[in-house]
Amino acid sequence: MFTICMRYAHTTLEAEDILQNGFVKIFTKNNLYDGTGSLEGWMKRIMVNTAIETYRKNQGKYTEQIDEIEPLEAASSYSADQTGYKDLLSLIQELPIGYRTIFNLYAIEGYSHKEIATLLAISEGNSKSQLSRARQWLQTRLVSHKLLKNGR
Repeated sequence: MFTICMRYAHTTLEAEDILQNGFVKIFTKNNLYDGTGSLEGWMKRIMVNTAIETYRKNQGKYTEQIDEIEPLEAASSYSADQTGYKDLLSLIQELPIGYRTIFNLYAIEGYSHKEIATLLAISEGNSKSQLSRARQWLQTRLVSHKLLKNGR
């Protein structure tokens, strides 16, 4: 559960707060779990929702400047043998908080842009734009860390 919280948090301390708040919800609302589906899935959903609440509450707090990223040129193939799981997670953790939140919700949690827009009180177009920028940001970092061959 801590890993989920880290994907959305700005700092380790914030992730710990999200984790604690999530477990408080799990223990106080355990009567809402009806036994259908996995308990782990239900708990993960609570952690993600708690992270989203924290993001909304802190939205004005983070004023990171995000440089415009120029698209990379078309390229060849992804080098899976050179990219480690930990390296990729580390780069995702470095994403600016807005990009990271939308990337996690879309790419990892499987939310649609419409659902993300509703959850974060933003437009669907904003969600798509932030995801595109997050992907460009990651692609740029992967190339600079030589984890991606020829830009793809």
